[in-house]
Amino acid sequence: MNEAGRRPRLRRRRPPRDAEATMSLVAHLTELRNRIAKALFFIAIGTVVGFIWYDKGLLAFLTEPYCAVPADLRLDGDGNCKLVVLDVFGGVLLRLKIAFIAGIGLSAPFWLYQLWAFITPGLKRNEKRYTIGFVVASTLMFAAGTLLAWVTLRRGLELLLRLAGDEVAFQLTAPLYLSFVISLLVAFGLSLELPLVAVALNLVGVLSYQTLKRSRRWIFFLTIVFAAFVTPTQDPFTMLAMAGPMILLFELAIQVARVVDKRRARREALEHFHDLGDDEASPLDARPSSLDDAPSLRR
Repeated sequence: MNEAGRRPRLRRRRPPRDAEATMSLVAHLTELRNRIAKALFFIAIGTVVGFIWYDKGLLAFLTEPYCAVPADLRLDGDGNCKLVVLDVFGGVLLRLKIAFIAGIGLSAPFWLYQLWAFITPGLKRNEKRYTIGFVVASTLMFAAGTLLAWVTLRRGLELLLRLAGDEVAFQLTAPLYLSFVISLLVAFGLSLELPLVAVALNLVGVLSYQTLKRSRRWIFFLTIVFAAFVTPTQDPFTMLAMAGPMILLFELAIQVARVVDKRRARREALEHFHDLGDDEASPLDARPSSLDDAPSLRR
């Protein structure tokens, strides 16, 4: 068949965009599936990096607080610092677990971006500009939380071990100790994300300053309760080390919400008459005003 007799190829076209930016349920589920797939891809890459990093400093970083404990508290008081694994496959599973958690942490900016990108289509144009700021701020807050947990762990581990008495020496198992350390790091990292969530909800207009102001006492009380339940050690020192910065950050979030709401109110006041046509009269304020506030008339 010659070229003239060939049937033209039908090119697959993308469906036209909806002017109102609405999506069907199937489209939402498809978008969610694609975002989750991309997030898992970045987490898988981070896990591979964590698996390789395990022998090149990651394990030494996690065991450093235990190695910093005085030798008289460890059963192997000859200066060695090693954890114990009690089964054959324990070491393999431990390495995979730490590599996976490290992968989640290393890939946090990427999967956080996928999370925010799934939310932004439902936001207004001026609200979408917060995407990069949200990703950067959430990553920095999580890193600050883990750093705070690291300082707390180094200072608090010796105190916790000495509470058992001078006649007790410890030989910690690797799965239990590393699970404890990772749980503490993750708990502190996530705890500092909560004030950031409050700021994000205020920026998109979901949570107002007045609501935060009225709920300030409950927020501080629930913060202490949250710290008491989340900290793996359950000791007052670690609980206060978590609750204190959270309360300060929540107070900062409340003040940020106050500034944002004031700016939003001024902007809405300026834009109140922008939708009126040139031949339409703006509505007058018929409420009586005080004579003291009226401008003086000169003859």
